[in-house]
Amino acid sequence: MTIAPLPGLITLLAVITFQATAMQVGRARIRHGVKPPLMSGPPAFERAMRVQQNTLEQIVVFLPAFWLAVLLSNATAASVLGAVWVLGRVLYAVGYLRAPEQRGLGFAISFIATTVLLVMALVGSVMRLL
Repeated sequence: MTIAPLPGLITLLAVITFQATAMQVGRARIRHGVKPPLMSGPPAFERAMRVQQNTLEQIVVFLPAFWLAVLLSNATAASVLGAVWVLGRVLYAVGYLRAPEQRGLGFAISFIATTVLLVMALVGSVMRLL
């Protein structure tokens, strides 16, 4: 089995995006003196923590939906939606780190991309059963 390079790249970008949110939490811990295992602290730390946690919550749905859409539907369209998801997560992170009320657009972009990928995967699965 060979892995298509574009979906592979999108997967790596998604994982790197998540890793960047984890690194942001580490920097926020140092900057604000929040020692592990504490999960609360100044608002700037808590925003960094929420960005990481929400990205983790979203990537768990995104990755299987993405790969099933790649394999069962249209790899190119799924890859474009995967890139849109990554962009949405970056916008979400930047917005939320600035101010919580600025997270909405990025969240909506990534959520819609995931939803379309889920539909693509479902339709692709059903069509292959018929």
